[in-house]
Amino acid sequence: MSTYFIAYKPFRVLCQFTSEDGKQTLKDFFDVPSNVYPVGRLDYDSEGLLILTDDKKLNHLLLNPAHEHEREYWVQVEGSVSQEAIESLIAGVTINVDGKNFQTKKCKAEKFYVPPSVHERIPPIRFRKNIPDSWIKIILTEGKNRQVRKMTAKVGYPTLRLIRTRIESVTLAQLQPGEKKSISQQELYNLLKIQKR
Repeated sequence: MSTYFIAYKPFRVLCQFTSEDGKQTLKDFFDVPSNVYPVGRLDYDSEGLLILTDDKKLNHLLLNPAHEHEREYWVQVEGSVSQEAIESLIAGVTINVDGKNFQTKKCKAEKFYVPPSVHERIPPIRFRKNIPDSWIKIILTEGKNRQVRKMTAKVGYPTLRLIRTRIESVTLAQLQPGEKKSISQQELYNLLKIQKR
């Protein structure tokens, strides 16, 4: 039987269980069997939802672009986001991936008119009273390296904070940063809309 966890990766934690350069890793927060690993990645400076498992098939089922699983991100950006920028994100923008131009797929994006309720980040975002910030929601069905950050920068709004809140119907629920909960294969596959083979 495979093991499955939903976890909230904190800020400035490597998305792996072995340390490099003394940085904190998942091992500092999540006590799991040694054969469990994260499905997909979250950058060191990003936070939020991770699935931890020893189910090798899930990696392929979830990360294969043909399956187009939705991933939702809440992004705090520098500046007051314009509707024009949101529309550019939705239509797709050209970013650099591995030294080549890459056109992002159409996606869903909208501005939060009231900042979402999120956990305090440690350390917090540097507050600058002369420069406003905004929160936007971006829902992608692809996941290139640092894609969300590259997309917001492309439309003129650098990312300050990035939280993955959802993959399909799997959410952070009531988890705090650094917490995990176990979930059954049946429930996880249902939430991810994956058919058991």
